[in-house]
Amino acid sequence: MKYLFGMLFCLLIVSCKSGNKKEKESVIPEKIHKKDTMIEEAPVQEIRLKSFDGLADTTFIRLADFSDDFAYDMRYATENNFLKAKVYKCAECYTRVKTAKALIAANKDFLKEGVKIKFYDCYRPNSVQYKMWEIVPNPQYVANPVKGSIHNKGGAVDITLVDMEGKELNMGTDFDFFGKKAYHDTTDLPLEILVNRKFLKETMEKHGFWSIRTEWWHYNLASASNDKIANFTWDCE
Repeated sequence: MKYLFGMLFCLLIVSCKSGNKKEKESVIPEKIHKKDTMIEEAPVQEIRLKSFDGLADTTFIRLADFSDDFAYDMRYATENNFLKAKVYKCAECYTRVKTAKALIAANKDFLKEGVKIKFYDCYRPNSVQYKMWEIVPNPQYVANPVKGSIHNKGGAVDITLVDMEGKELNMGTDFDFFGKKAYHDTTDLPLEILVNRKFLKETMEKHGFWSIRTEWWHYNLASASNDKIANFTWDCE
């Protein structure tokens, strides 16, 4: 009897241990599974840029579709401009392909120095040029829309430089400041401003752009001067 009782007691202990082991084995994988599920991250959606392959140099394109290395503050899509009026329905930067290629090449040089181009204005429909002329009919500040501006041809841009945190370099004046302080030949300015303007000017000229004397922000692509005036408008999403 003692033997049988002992055997039964042993079997009972073994059975309990076996049951506990199975219970532990069934619980632990479940915990691991929950942990793995909790730390799983959503896939990052890759932004695909377009290619210039097959596009003629005179084709108009949206610059942001071909490079994500620029910054934008499209002033004429706001009231923060010398017109004090919003003349674009929405903010976009369009240029011709050849202008975009030159801008991307120039921006690569700026990026090497820890800065990049920021746009105030790019292509401007000729109808908008007429609106601007109605508000300020002064050829000193606004190109006569009959003759048109190189902005209307997709070959001019208004720009500055910003660091990688988006802070603008000191250029001495805001965009669209009409006075001698904005002139390239004004040298009675702090050295920092003169250095920044020179860096912007020399780099842009290296890539086929030329400046105008009275506006440190304005650059024309030399090869776009004979292009036709355009008047297409972009879609707003």
